Amino acid sequence: MAVRLPPQPPRPASIPDSLRPATLDSLVLAQCPGYTAVHVSQVLFVGNDVTKERILRAELDFREGDSLTVSTLAKRLEQNRLRLFNLRLFTRVQVQVTCRDGQLIVLFALQERWYTFPVPILSIADRNFRAWANRPDRWRRVDYGVHLVRYNFRGRNEEIRGNLQLGFNRKYELFYLTPRLGRHRVGISAGASYFRSHTLDYTTRRDSLVAFRDDHGFPIERWYATAGLRWRRTVQRLTTLEAFYYHEQVSDSVFRRNPTYFLSGTQRRYLDVVLTRTVNQRNTFSYPLTGRFAQFALTQRVFFDGTPPVTTALGRYARYADVGRRFYYNIGLEARLRFARRLAYADSHALGFNQALVRGYDAYVIDGRHYGLIRQGLSYQLFDLGRLRLPLFTDPRIGSVPLQVYLNTFTDAGYVAERTVPSTNQFPNRLLASAGIGLHLVTYYDRVLTLEYTHTRHGFGGFFFRSEFPI
Repeated sequence: MAVRLPPQPPRPASIPDSLRPATLDSLVLAQCPGYTAVHVSQVLFVGNDVTKERILRAELDFREGDSLTVSTLAKRLEQNRLRLFNLRLFTRVQVQVTCRDGQLIVLFALQERWYTFPVPILSIADRNFRAWANRPDRWRRVDYGVHLVRYNFRGRNEEIRGNLQLGFNRKYELFYLTPRLGRHRVGISAGASYFRSHTLDYTTRRDSLVAFRDDHGFPIERWYATAGLRWRRTVQRLTTLEAFYYHEQVSDSVFRRNPTYFLSGTQRRYLDVVLTRTVNQRNTFSYPLTGRFAQFALTQRVFFDGTPPVTTALGRYARYADVGRRFYYNIGLEARLRFARRLAYADSHALGFNQALVRGYDAYVIDGRHYGLIRQGLSYQLFDLGRLRLPLFTDPRIGSVPLQVYLNTFTDAGYVAERTVPSTNQFPNRLLASAGIGLHLVTYYDRVLTLEYTHTRHGFGGFFFRSEFPI
């Protein structure tokens, strides 16, 4: 049955698509006067040429036959629109309604993304371009290959990732993830990875990594396989239980330089069991301005060679608020506790790894068992150009580019706790703090580019370029 919907007033281009509220109260009241609740007779989707409709319906908190209160209808529809948008399968999600005799028809208009991304790999194997250019064998010291991602595989929000990297450092990887098996709320993940490199950071001195390089051999070789279950009520709530089996080996040269790199000699085998609970109620996942995020992960590592087990608890919390007049405040907290009778150097990394960073200390790493981190910022939206049309591309999936720019000021503080600290390292068991100012560019396919100037309490700083939202 064809449904003709009344035209909606145009939305102002100055408001990001992920924040635009559904102004539907007055429309429903005009079409269905006197009703305090309306009955959902139809939920329709248009534009999902690839995505299966059942994947979309599973994200909604209402269905045909439900009754919705008119006074909260606009808010509820907006929450559901954001759920679909945060699947990160669409560049745009809009909602329209029509009401007659208390019967409500809801239409979600979608614009799908481009789902296949082959990214060529071409990089030098040295720490910077000058070091690479000065070597006579520089053309042998190049990494090349391809990184391939297929999102929304088979239209079921499945994801396949593959890496084929050759050259000086080798990496072969394949991963698969599905949020749901059929109509069930349970999904699975699986994958395998093999990596070996001509270089390895084998110790920390003066709070900096020290590398060992072997041009003819591989100081580090690692492979692992993983499988897991995923309980996903909606895109905002996820619980995962995953297992990782690792086999790692370092060369005798690394062992001689740092006998505690592994506690069990030159190789080790272990199993990680990881339970993670995530609640993500941010308005948009790429550059959040309102909402909250909470995550807790518990990891139990068991070794097969008698090495004492390691237990790790990791928690993250972030809050985002619209404080008015185009100002937005955010604060993020992160803490890790790691318990073990003995800890290998490879398991002692804390701040400076995996985006756990006090900004401004980018050149340093801080080792330790436990750490705490707090980051906060105040952003001001300088301008929003809406969606720019690229005349060379007719496909709206790649020819429509959003562009928003924010001015951001921030402060960070972090602390790493460790009982035994080498005398050459000064940052463990000391307060790290910094402040800075930056520009945030929010653009194509959730890309966030930041240029920041940061100054630390230890007297150094500088300009830093990043490619992700910092909190």
